[in-house]
Amino acid sequence: MYGTGDGLRLFVFHHAGGSHLLYRDWPRLLPASWDVRLLDAPGRGRLTGEPQIDDAHALAAFFRRRLAADLSGPFAFFGHSMGALIAYELTQQLAAEGHRLPVWLGLSARGAPRPQGEGTRRHALPDEELRLHLAAMGGTPLEVLRDPDLWEMFAPALRNDLRLVESWRPLPGAPDLRMPLNVYGGHGDVVVAPERLAGWQEHARRFMGLRMFDGGHFYFQADPVPLLEHVARDASAALAAARAVGPA
Repeated sequence: MYGTGDGLRLFVFHHAGGSHLLYRDWPRLLPASWDVRLLDAPGRGRLTGEPQIDDAHALAAFFRRRLAADLSGPFAFFGHSMGALIAYELTQQLAAEGHRLPVWLGLSARGAPRPQGEGTRRHALPDEELRLHLAAMGGTPLEVLRDPDLWEMFAPALRNDLRLVESWRPLPGAPDLRMPLNVYGGHGDVVVAPERLAGWQEHARRFMGLRMFDGGHFYFQADPVPLLEHVARDASAALAAARAVGPA
């Protein structure tokens, strides 16, 4: 059984083209008893020297191996955009192999799975069109979009991650998620419509609600507190339920 004094280990998965840096203030804004782990995909942040991965199944498998020793006690996943896809895929891989599952899953700015995929090819857009698209989404520093040298440095990672997202297909027969699931998004998101977010209830046995905020795809960037207040309440409720029944 989970003891009443146990905290929660929360793993945070970043968006396409990003790193842990956008989320660096989150550990101090979430409950002090939580162990908040900000992750980087290979080739980003603290893993800059490692080769990038452009396949979602392979990236989830990378995290499954890397985090294996830390997926003990009560833990949870939160992912934003591409990170939500990886959190979902990692959860499915853990379930398929009979491993312990997260007590809660938080997915942000990512539409529910479609068997045919997203049907977009943003990763193949010409540079100018891609920069305009990224500017509309937000999240990418304007200096990266305007400075040719910075763009040349960051564009490969952006295209890599967009290719990863756009090439992903859910595995046939993937079971519904068993743990509590909350979904979050921005009213002004130009990438993911609210109905795509709400579609996650079709893939979860314990869908705990869709929380919508003012803003676009990166609705929390200017002020993460409103989002994190909900994350703290939602994940804490799931943890309380997990304590009542014991580990999955």
